[in-house]
Amino acid sequence: MESAPPFGEPGRGADAPDVRAHSYRAPQQPGSAPRLISQSATGRLNRTRLLEILYDIGPTTRAELARIAEVTKTTIGSIVQPMIDEGILVEGDPRPSSSLGGKPARPIWFSPSGRPVVAVHLSPERVRAGLVTPTGEITAESSAVFSGTTDAPEAIALLIADAIERVLPAPTGARPLGIGVAVAGIVDTDEGRIVEVNLAPRLSGLQLGPILSRRLGLPVFIDHHPRVQALGDRWFGSGRGVSSFASVYCGEAIGAGFVIGGSVHRGGGGAGGEVGHTIVDLAGAVCRCGRRGCWETIATHRWIRTQAAAVGIPGATALTVGPLASLADSGDATAVDLLDRYARNVAVGLINMQQTLAPGLFVLHGDVVEGGENLRALIEKHVRHGVPDHPSGEPSVEFATTGDDVTLLGATGLVLSQSLELLT
Repeated sequence: MESAPPFGEPGRGADAPDVRAHSYRAPQQPGSAPRLISQSATGRLNRTRLLEILYDIGPTTRAELARIAEVTKTTIGSIVQPMIDEGILVEGDPRPSSSLGGKPARPIWFSPSGRPVVAVHLSPERVRAGLVTPTGEITAESSAVFSGTTDAPEAIALLIADAIERVLPAPTGARPLGIGVAVAGIVDTDEGRIVEVNLAPRLSGLQLGPILSRRLGLPVFIDHHPRVQALGDRWFGSGRGVSSFASVYCGEAIGAGFVIGGSVHRGGGGAGGEVGHTIVDLAGAVCRCGRRGCWETIATHRWIRTQAAAVGIPGATALTVGPLASLADSGDATAVDLLDRYARNVAVGLINMQQTLAPGLFVLHGDVVEGGENLRALIEKHVRHGVPDHPSGEPSVEFATTGDDVTLLGATGLVLSQSLELLT
């Protein structure tokens, strides 16, 4: 469990609210005129932009916020002061003024005593829950293991609820803003429903959001795991301060979240991000989803183990990326070749993403990270080789260093992005 940095230091805090990325927008009728922005909507957008600046650069004075936003200190004060009064933001200890005889300035940052968020990471066989402060400190954790293939869906839902109840604050404590859930599968964010989880078929169709909301009496927001992961990267990882990038999970399954122009992209109802099931070989192997030639058929452990067995690498049936990379680093020629082929297969999907959305930066999470710098460099080399030259520069590949906590922090941001609008 990681703690938030001391006040005055930027770092791993809760995700800045991104109302643009998560608020529902009513579709316009064909030919209808665009609606004007109301004064109240303008105020919310200004507040959202200010919070984005804070999460990008850390605790900041009013004067610096005014300079960055290109507005007056009076305007900043009109946005900041209500959030201080609501307990969302707090002023830190005075900093010495940079000007001779100037008044010491007090940096603005998120209040560590503000209402917390319950963050949940639901993987095919495990649930992890945490209570997270607005500054990103995980103050309580619990977890539970289940079988997504044999346990009844209702039993799994109750197990998830029990894990959440174990991290809830005492009745005398601050009531959480809500519950954010990252699901390793296809979700319907409008209904709070898990649509499909290939590795845990019993979870498919589970109305998890309504179940948790009824039992716990809190608003629940559910989203696709890699998209929540992208929220975490946006504010606490390699994507901090980066306007566009892709956050890619690559393990037993593959998924991606995209940050484009500072906002996390999502399709209607939470569609999109299932990049592991993009087709890379029409004549390829049959995927677990029933389709043929999905990216997951050539860039997961299953492919590594099949190929390792074919070339006679010892322990092939249980081989993972880390041991394969270690074997390659030792000079084993067969392992070197297999690792390079795996890197090329991972790169194929990244190349397609770069050609379609041009994120420029790929932050990789999951088992692939166990391959270390040698694998990272191989993947980046293959990506750059497969993408035509462009004035914007070459794409980059980074391995995440934030670990699993980034998903809980992203789930925290999922709640904050919805709930802060309710506090106006």
